[in-house]
Amino acid sequence: MTMVEALNLALHQEMTKDDSIIVLGQDVGPDGGVFRVTDGLFGDFGGERVVDTPLAESAIIGMSVGMAAYGLKPVCEIQFSGFAYQSFHQLENHAARMRWRTQGRLTCPMVMRAPYGGGVRALEHHSESREAYWAHTPGLKMVIPSGPRNARALLISAMRDPDPVIFYESKALYRAFREEVPEAEETIEIGVSRVVRPGEDLTIIAYGAMLRYALEAAAELEKENIAAEVIDLLTISPLDDTLMVESLRKTGRGVIVHEAPRSFGVGAEVVSRLMEGAFYYLEAPIQRVAGYDVVIPYFSREKAYLPDVKRIMEAARATMVV
Repeated sequence: MTMVEALNLALHQEMTKDDSIIVLGQDVGPDGGVFRVTDGLFGDFGGERVVDTPLAESAIIGMSVGMAAYGLKPVCEIQFSGFAYQSFHQLENHAARMRWRTQGRLTCPMVMRAPYGGGVRALEHHSESREAYWAHTPGLKMVIPSGPRNARALLISAMRDPDPVIFYESKALYRAFREEVPEAEETIEIGVSRVVRPGEDLTIIAYGAMLRYALEAAAELEKENIAAEVIDLLTISPLDDTLMVESLRKTGRGVIVHEAPRSFGVGAEVVSRLMEGAFYYLEAPIQRVAGYDVVIPYFSREKAYLPDVKRIMEAARATMVV
């Protein structure tokens, strides 16, 4: 399956099992969503459970908060993550605080799905990678899958979670490759990362679309007799400290890769936690490979902005010469 097909499977299977799940957003009904993730759901579950909304992100999230408070499990789609800012107050002021505000009497079991990231020559507000906004907000969980199989498993877990989950889907990965996705139910615990390639010399940490570049870089580094261990974070918040610290204590060298701007990003938090947990094991400063501190540029400069295999390899080599 492609990632689009795997996400669609997750939605279909969970909606079949759980009548409280409602899908809502712009064009998610008969049109099947702008990227066709919700294709076929309207025909199978009807207009009461697959709801087309006006172009009003604040209303989409606001309605979802109300639905969640009254026992439903809304899965709302924001067409592009760059349009989620209009709903920030609903997420921060209400969804993220529901459990705290009611002293546990109410939870907010909702998922906000949003395509994010660059690499597809999109227009302004269509290529942002602002996961740090949501990860910084107490009460929100921030999930970013890296392929079809873990996207399906993580989305099922997100729909079953009692608290609000921000679920970013890389547009560059939607149809980039296919992967075996079992028909049988499969979940991945939110807040747990995975080693996807073992190694002894260097730790490369990535997530989302950047994982493929990290794996390509690791394969090239192997030709230089550098065995890189690659970790897929999968969840940005809560962040899995344990696995990355264990890996860096073994390798002594680390690189973190993300396409979001470098300053105040996920990479900075990862480096800080590694310094707290593995400082005395370090053989070299940890390197960050990230987007630049500018708005992601248009078509002709987009590739220059995004991390790639060359930049990851340069950062890896820099850790090896110290």
